[in-house]
Amino acid sequence: MTLSFADIEAARATIKGRVMRTPMLPAPPLSAMTGAQVFIKYENLQVTNSFKERGALVKLASLTEAERQRGVIAMSAGNHAQAVALHANRLGIPATIVMPVTTPFVKVAATRSHGARVVLDGETLVEAQARAEAIQAAEGLVWVHPYDDPHVVAGQGTIACEMLEDEPDLDVLVIPIGGGGLIGGNALAAKAIKPDIEVVGVEASLYPSMWNAMHGEDRPCGGPTLAEGIAVKFAGQTTLQIVRDQVSRIVLVSETQLERAVNLCLTRQKTIAEGAGAAGIAALLAEPGRFRDKRVGLILTGGNIDPRILASIMVRELEREDRIVAIRMTIPDRPGVLGAIATLLGRMGANILEVEHRRHFLDTPAKGTKLDITLETRDHSHAQEIMEALAAEGLPATRISSGSDDVT
Repeated sequence: MTLSFADIEAARATIKGRVMRTPMLPAPPLSAMTGAQVFIKYENLQVTNSFKERGALVKLASLTEAERQRGVIAMSAGNHAQAVALHANRLGIPATIVMPVTTPFVKVAATRSHGARVVLDGETLVEAQARAEAIQAAEGLVWVHPYDDPHVVAGQGTIACEMLEDEPDLDVLVIPIGGGGLIGGNALAAKAIKPDIEVVGVEASLYPSMWNAMHGEDRPCGGPTLAEGIAVKFAGQTTLQIVRDQVSRIVLVSETQLERAVNLCLTRQKTIAEGAGAAGIAALLAEPGRFRDKRVGLILTGGNIDPRILASIMVRELEREDRIVAIRMTIPDRPGVLGAIATLLGRMGANILEVEHRRHFLDTPAKGTKLDITLETRDHSHAQEIMEALAAEGLPATRISSGSDDVT
């Protein structure tokens, strides 16, 4: 792929007035947590809640009238799909989108709402791409690739231009990597504007495709990830060379770190991020020492997350922080015992969320019962005080994993 900074500047002219110039704001809570001075570019505020609109519009605007008449096809887990659907509809171009069957419903529904024909096929992006290629060949549609296209990469690169206009003293950009279109375009733009800036990539540890390409390794790629938007098994070939030349390193982040990052966006930054969108924050959580005392620019790339998944993440984070605690104890099965326990817990300031008697365990006395209680507590110290108070009353309790029979 031949791509220059001039192409990215041309892309800026193409999207001007048609794609939002999103705000870039300081993030004091994240700065305090990480020791870095953090700034966030809020691409989740785009109409489709994702940066993908930039590249999609640049590609669609480049088509000839004959190509527009034929129509376009794209493969995507959701954000590229919505972007192509939205701007194709605005330009009067018929659009077909192939999405994996595992794509969150919120993204499927949003894509259809923009007037595109949606085909659900395959468990992974690779399988969805195979179906999209078959439809493209059969119907003669124009392919709009999510990352392996110079127009798309140029469009994505407009983000770094805006970031460095707003905060010219940034030391580092931390950018999620799927196929490499986002980091490729933005690394090229950032280095052209400020040659000494560092560009760091982030991948989900379950999908280290660019890491493998960069390091000549063969780490496995696969598995259910919260960051489905960057769950790509093969790095984009047209972006790989840019990444090799311009990106200093790649941080691999775990699913727990991605969950924490999504939760932090909501609870600390008061904004919604999907897993891939919060990957930059996850990188800071994974390696805070590498970014300490630096001015760090993050791109919150998208906010299209299933509300059910978001709710689950919030509850799981409360459990990690010991603000929701599940305990088990063996008690006499007679009137008044449960009331006494509830009174003690109330006196300790704990809120009872759920109670379950388990009378049929073989290791329970015939005249006894196992009692599982899920509590809301203030923090780890408060939970420990409750455990000690129960023990002092002759009611020793054991911590268990919420929702399971596994003692922890």
